[in-house]
Amino acid sequence: MKIAIFGATGNIGSRVVTEALNRGHDVTAVMRHPEDYTQIHDHLYVTKGDIFNSQDVEAAVFDHDAVVSAYNFTKGATPSTIVEIAVPLLNGLKQAGVRRLIVVGGAGSLEVAPGVQLVDSPGFPEEFKPAALAHRDALKEYQKEKEIDWTYISPAAYIEPGMRTGIFKTGKDQLITDEHGNSRISMEDFAVAIADELERPAHIKERFTVGY
Repeated sequence: MKIAIFGATGNIGSRVVTEALNRGHDVTAVMRHPEDYTQIHDHLYVTKGDIFNSQDVEAAVFDHDAVVSAYNFTKGATPSTIVEIAVPLLNGLKQAGVRRLIVVGGAGSLEVAPGVQLVDSPGFPEEFKPAALAHRDALKEYQKEKEIDWTYISPAAYIEPGMRTGIFKTGKDQLITDEHGNSRISMEDFAVAIADELERPAHIKERFTVGY
């Protein structure tokens, strides 16, 4: 496949790039400052593009089979940008004639009890709430979309660098926990789940989650 990735320098995006390349796909890393990108691979291409500009998105993803948005707001930006990218991203894909999109989201909107989402549960860290709420609002934007074959993937409650095992559970809208109530996933296995969904779509126009 030809896969375009926004946020390719981030924790998740960089691992998706590696996972996709290791599976033999052609990868285009789309970024504002390609001159700063150092990874080199025969099947890796780097192009300049701004995810907030639909024309840039169109040019970057044209003639690709799928797009992954691993965008996360950076220093100096606000969490609301997580929501703001939805319109230019979706419009850019439509203009380019690309139907497949995977969006890396957050865990805050996953249910921990009937009608109770993680971000609204007691003890949810206050410092993470703005981003969690922005990811929840972004999910609502993608859920309105009818033309693009989008998938929104939420991680477990805790996601951090770790091992690539390829072994994890998948679910829909409920937080995945182990027998001790812990909810976690490595960034490496999260990238595996994204690549699996690209190769074998099972969650078109819906959200899913992964965890151990």
